Amino acid sequence: MSKSLARVKAALTAAGLTREPLEMPGETRTAEQAAQAAGCLVDQIIKSILFQGESGRLYLFLTAGGNRVDAAKASALAGEPLGRADINVVRAVTGFAIGGVAPLGHLTPCPVWADPRLTDFAEVWAAAGTPRHIFPAAPADLIRAAKATLADFTQSDLAPQPD
Repeated sequence: MSKSLARVKAALTAAGLTREPLEMPGETRTAEQAAQAAGCLVDQIIKSILFQGESGRLYLFLTAGGNRVDAAKASALAGEPLGRADINVVRAVTGFAIGGVAPLGHLTPCPVWADPRLTDFAEVWAAAGTPRHIFPAAPADLIRAAKATLADFTQSDLAPQPD
């Protein structure tokens, strides 16, 4: 078992979450791949999106699979301008590679916000530390376990989408 997967399993156990991560036959790096593997809607997939502030600090946004983070709203929550975190920084701080970043079990904790859209479902799925492992959870339980705060940080349907 990979160290990343073991760390997620330990974090799930410590949070009282009993559902085991599942290894999928194919990759689950994207929300679409994970939804297909889990047999659920794309919005039931939690995307763990990391941004880095000008201070160097990382911020985690747990977003429903079909939503995008609005940079201005995210920056307002963080209290500083944000940009996408470098993949090497993500790995060093979280211990996870892009495509397998879990919402909990990070090497270094950072502030976490959750998309309210996730609470529309009885069950959501999240990465479990590898590009092939995902786990299900009740949204409220996962938000609590990730120490996330519900907040509006996604783009509205009317906002222009980047190319």
